[in-house]
Amino acid sequence: REMEQAIKENLAVRWFCGFSIGETTPDYSYFCKLRKRIGTKRVGQFFKDVNAILDSYGLFGNVFTFIDASTIITKTALWEERDQAIKAGADKLNNSNVQKYAADKDARWGAKSKNHIWFGYKRNTAVDMRCGLIKKVAVTPANVPDFKAAENVMPDQGAVFMDKIYDTKKTNDIVKAHDCYAATIRKNNNKEKNRDLDSWHSKIRMPFEGTFSKMDKHARYRGLAKNAMQGFLQAAAYNLKKAVNVLTVLPTAPIAAV
Repeated sequence: REMEQAIKENLAVRWFCGFSIGETTPDYSYFCKLRKRIGTKRVGQFFKDVNAILDSYGLFGNVFTFIDASTIITKTALWEERDQAIKAGADKLNNSNVQKYAADKDARWGAKSKNHIWFGYKRNTAVDMRCGLIKKVAVTPANVPDFKAAENVMPDQGAVFMDKIYDTKKTNDIVKAHDCYAATIRKNNNKEKNRDLDSWHSKIRMPFEGTFSKMDKHARYRGLAKNAMQGFLQAAAYNLKKAVNVLTVLPTAPIAAV
C-alpha cells in the first residue's frame, strides 16, 4: 500500500517507474502478485548482481568482514494464541507448538538475553569493512543460534570480526573451512582470550555497527521465504544508498561499464 501511494502521489517515484502524469498507476494487489512471480530466488540474485556492480567500482575490500545477527519482529504479543494452546491441553505456548496457533508458521521465539526476547526471525548479515556495504544476508527463524547461521554469510577470505556468541568450536571450524581468520571476541572462560586483542577487534568493527541498526526490525510479511526476500531487498537498497554517498566523497573511484 505504501508503494501504491508513493507512485500515485510522488512525481519523482512516478517518473522513475515510467508512468506519465495522467497515466493510471497500479494498486497494491499488483505488487503482491509481482512479488510472488519474482520469488525469493530471483531477488537474491538481484542482490548479488547489485553487489557485483558495486564491487566493480572498488567498494568491496574483501579483507575485513563484520558478521552479526539482528532481530526481525513478527508479532509483539501472542496472548490469544497462548490461550488457544492452553485450551487445547498444552502447558504453555513455546517453540515446540507455536506453529499450530500463530499466523506465521515459520516464526519462532528468540532471545539475546533475559530481557531481549522476541517472536519472529533473525537477519544474519556480513558487512564488508571497506565502505560498510552488506556483502551477504540470510534470514532464519529466531530460535536458530547465531553461530549455526554463520556459515550462510561467511566470506571466502580475509578476517571475520564477530561477537562472543560466535566463540564456539563450530564457528571456528566454519571460519577455517572458508580459509578465513577468526577475529572473534573471545568468551571470558576461553583460555585463548586476549583482552588487548579483543579491545582492538572492538575498535576496528565499531564504525560499522550502525549498519545493523539501520535495517528494519519489523517483518512486513509472513513466512521465512518472504522475510528472506525482504532482507535481500533492504540490503540492496541500503548498499545503493551507501554507494551514492561513498562515490560522492571519493570522486576518483573507478567507473565501471554497466
